Amino acid sequence: MDTTGRKSLFVLGSVLCMILFDSCSTVELTGRRQLTAIPNDQMVTLGKETYQQVLEEQQISRNREYTGTVQGVGQRISAAVEEYMRQNGMGDRIGDYAWEYRVLESDAVNAWCLPGGKIAFDEGIMPVCRDDAGVATVMAHEVAHVIAQHSNERLSQQLAVQLGGIALSEAIEKEKESTKQLAMLAFGIGSQVGVLLPYSRTHEKEADVMGLYFMAMAGYDPREAPDLWHRMKERQQNQVPEFISTHPNPDTRIQNLNKHMARALEYYNRPR
Repeated sequence: MDTTGRKSLFVLGSVLCMILFDSCSTVELTGRRQLTAIPNDQMVTLGKETYQQVLEEQQISRNREYTGTVQGVGQRISAAVEEYMRQNGMGDRIGDYAWEYRVLESDAVNAWCLPGGKIAFDEGIMPVCRDDAGVATVMAHEVAHVIAQHSNERLSQQLAVQLGGIALSEAIEKEKESTKQLAMLAFGIGSQVGVLLPYSRTHEKEADVMGLYFMAMAGYDPREAPDLWHRMKERQQNQVPEFISTHPNPDTRIQNLNKHMARALEYYNRPR
């Protein structure tokens, strides 16, 4: 989707948010208002169904080192996120999450997380991550997209456009196949169906900041995050991996991370 298309989608979201005020929510760490018209339990169900579909179509990695790393980091990130949500009175939003962490047998340089806590890393991204801190940087970023309800926001906007006026919760039941296809795009894993739909710059900035805080809360040094994006930049010089093609320029991302590093270090240095 080009810049004009993304801007139009956000204008639509703002208008719908004013009309459907009860369907709006606020991103906790940024204060931005967003349209989230789909009930959380339905988003979790869509996430589980989509995850199962991907696992049926993709080979699971047999690399024990990669799998162990992703699972170990995942357990720490999810525990930190759950604690954060409880402390801020939002524990009910992830109360029905059943976290899963899988590595897929793929050379793609990509990773993603779905509502319900369903996480996947492609083998191709693991050498770029290099270590636990690198995996934590990527994973916390992808988890942040879910906690900030970015996929709910995008799916709400897409359904509002395509199904014009039908109650979104009703549309999910009546237009299941259309909804599943849109969900794949909204979840940021559209490459599975041959289409890429990157998150907006606003979403990416929010996920960067929240992800930086989440990895710090989990005990990973947030100062390692810019190093991951430097490695991504180096890889980009020779080729454009999927993770880079659907994310902002690494230099822009590093600048944004450094702006929020002081607060992230406060989380990192808290007694655990």
